[in-house]
Amino acid sequence: MDFEPTDEQRAIRETVRRFVDKELLPFEPLLMERDINGLEPHLTDAEERQLREKAKASGLWGVDTPEEYGGADLDWGTQALINMELGRTFIPFTFGGSAQEILYRLNDDQKRRYLVPTIQGEKRFCFMLSEPGVGSDARNIQTTAVRDGDGWVINGEKTWISRGNDADYGVAFCRTRDDSGTYGVTAFLVDRDMGWKSSPVPVMGVRNPATISFQDVRVPDDNRFGEVNAGFDVAMRLIHRNRAVVMPALWAGACERLLEMAIDYAKNRVTWGEPLADRENIRFMIAESEVELRTLKLLTLHAAWVGDTGRDPRHSSCFTKFHGARVANAIVDRVLQIHGGMGYSKELPIERWYRDFRIARIYEGTDEINLLSISRNLLRGYDKVGQVW
Repeated sequence: MDFEPTDEQRAIRETVRRFVDKELLPFEPLLMERDINGLEPHLTDAEERQLREKAKASGLWGVDTPEEYGGADLDWGTQALINMELGRTFIPFTFGGSAQEILYRLNDDQKRRYLVPTIQGEKRFCFMLSEPGVGSDARNIQTTAVRDGDGWVINGEKTWISRGNDADYGVAFCRTRDDSGTYGVTAFLVDRDMGWKSSPVPVMGVRNPATISFQDVRVPDDNRFGEVNAGFDVAMRLIHRNRAVVMPALWAGACERLLEMAIDYAKNRVTWGEPLADRENIRFMIAESEVELRTLKLLTLHAAWVGDTGRDPRHSSCFTKFHGARVANAIVDRVLQIHGGMGYSKELPIERWYRDFRIARIYEGTDEINLLSISRNLLRGYDKVGQVW
């Protein structure tokens, strides 16, 4: 076992950290000011495009994209290290030249129409799975797609859709019936101009998801993603990767910076004649957070190793997502407590992370669903107790 990053991974990680420090962190005060003034508290399209051009000039483009599409095709471990660095800012920034992993499973014609424009930044994508009455129980979706001539007609509603307010198209998962009369889930590529409508869902966090409405939206059969009734496996492929090395890595990066802020504040904040850092309860809060941060990093890197070695990532992704969401919420809570009233104010990024982290225990698989999956795998003998390799 070797936890030492390669020279290439070190160089990439340092490049990303420099980019975050130089280009992203200076935007934080501006975004916090926008939030205080009731404006949209995130990057504008123009600001995001400008930052992506700067990133591309630094060689940060297509980090997870196969070489045949002009990308670097970095392994999961390196991608996890990159996301840990990106997580050190609350700005939800991603490098250009990438597309969601499931889009590489499209057929050649669909790749030409959707994958390539997405990589090139000409089209924006969203993932349409959750519904008002269906979240974790994804097999029970109620949005329907009914055959009609050489196409399909979609009716229903999706909600909690990330980037749904800005997307040009999405992959919609619908209840269908095949030629034998069997019901299942099928995925479809659906352009906004085919007729679906979106509206923001106001939430506790900063970036509002969307509710998406389908009313007699006609989709050609050429836009069917995979076989009829085979859409559930398509959905899970994206979710497990996000659970393994995307979200937990971002949370780890955020927790690292939050803990650094807490340590710095505890050293310099003096009350009753002594710094907070001299008080045992503050020291224990810092120590406990460091233990949790290290376990999160190790679990994330292990999940990346599982994916890179070709093993089934589902079990490890459930561990990593569950633990990561719990750790992120625990650490930000302690850091806010250490900062007292200042931590609760919008003059520091702590309260923003505090709001954004709460959804971590709900989306992409709730705590309860991940625990259910872990226990089921153990009780049925799919995985052995304590098995990590």
